[in-house]
Amino acid sequence: MKIYKLETTVLLDIDLNTAWHFFSDPGNLSRITPGSMGFEITEQDGREMYPGMIVTYRVRPFGGIPVRWVTEITHVNEPHFFVDEQRFGPYRLWHHKHFFRQTGEGLLARDLVHYALPGGPAGRLLHPLLIRPRLQQIFDYRKKTLLEMFGGKE
Repeated sequence: MKIYKLETTVLLDIDLNTAWHFFSDPGNLSRITPGSMGFEITEQDGREMYPGMIVTYRVRPFGGIPVRWVTEITHVNEPHFFVDEQRFGPYRLWHHKHFFRQTGEGLLARDLVHYALPGGPAGRLLHPLLIRPRLQQIFDYRKKTLLEMFGGKE
């Protein structure tokens, strides 16, 4: 199984607590996800984030075809980081770490995603042509939207 990595950072003009409250609320994901993804939360318990929390989504990543995605919050160290892992969905592996660090210039938000694709050789073939560019587009949109919402710099 080939494991890929995607890492992005953005420097925002907000403090650590504001960042934590925004990013740890699954309801805010739709605000920073491209509309073309058709992203919607289908189930969450509405409580503060905690290890073991399950959140289910419906997304339409390619061609409007709905895909069910179930994630579990596996690690939480408020207000510094949390990890979500796919339990059911489009990837063979999805492990997404969210890090937040206050700096002299603002809040540094860092995403580190390790992922693997289903489909063996076909999945590996589609990765550079379709999957990686789409993921990069989603995270670029996220960065642009966060900068518009909070100010800061790349």
